[in-house]
Amino acid sequence: MERAATRLGAAVALVALLGAVAAFYAIRASGAEHVRVVMTATNKTLGKKILVNRKGMSLYSLSVERNGRFVCTTKTCLSLWKPLTIARGLVATGVAHLGVVKRRDGRRHVAYRGGPLYAFVRDKAPGDVTGNGFKDVGIWRVATVSAGSGAPPPTSTGGYGGGYGP
Repeated sequence: MERAATRLGAAVALVALLGAVAAFYAIRASGAEHVRVVMTATNKTLGKKILVNRKGMSLYSLSVERNGRFVCTTKTCLSLWKPLTIARGLVATGVAHLGVVKRRDGRRHVAYRGGPLYAFVRDKAPGDVTGNGFKDVGIWRVATVSAGSGAPPPTSTGGYGGGYGP
């Protein structure tokens, strides 16, 4: 009986290893290169685990941008909020639930749980979250990692600004 259990365990391990090798080669065969563009960091100011770019800078999403709908499209908005984009043929990696949404200008914008990610130009050092809660045509929030949520749900706000539009 003990011998059968050992054989079964070895067979399961072998199948798992073969599956991992097959997945690796399938991904390589697709021609897509995986690039780690998003990581996590614990933010002391917020007391939460947040998403950061490769430089360690906080990443944000706008409450009203979901499902390929972009609101931050003007020069004014894009001068404050820098889209996290990747080149064609690359796959964004680093955390679960990343995807890519195509912008009108053709750039591929990295999104977390459907919310496009941006860096805020007024954040000067890793750990800065000066854009959190910023209101204009929606609310900018730091993208956080938590069970079942990340980017904030869509909301409407009467905030100021209003100059950002498609």
